[in-house]
Parts: sequence; C-alpha cells; structure tokens
Amino acid sequence: MLVYIFRGPGRVFGFTANATGENLPARFAPWASFKSVELSRDKPTPGVDSGECLDDIEKHGFHITDAHVRITDQVV
Repeated sequence: MLVYIFRGPGRVFGFTANATGENLPARFAPWASFKSVELSRDKPTPGVDSGECLDDIEKHGFHITDAHVRITDQVV
C-alpha cells in the first residue's frame, strides 16, 4: 500500500493513504508533507512497524508516531 507520511510538531509523524493528509488529527497540525513509501506487512521499513501502521490505517484512516513510538490510540 502506498502510504503518505506527514511531519507534525517535534518528532510527531502521521501516516495515511490520503495523499493530502486531510484526515490526520488537527491536534498536531499543521502537517507538512514529508514523503511517501510503499508499505507491506512482509517487508521491514525503517522507522515504522509496517504491520501496526497498516492496521491503524485500516481501522482509523491514519497511524501516528512520536519519536517512532505509536501514539495512535492517544489521539482517536
């Protein structure tokens, strides 16, 4: 799955399948486009747990990390 990564304040990052990032939580806005990556459950991706990220995107529409630690549940 193609995932777009956006940078929030500090070391907060948002991951989403939405190219504009408009579905990311306003709590960490403004979001700045960072890059996009192809995520797969069977291929490790540096800096993110691919399985966790894809699960969150499927369930919530986004995955949020702070210093590479998942904080999605704290913002939904």
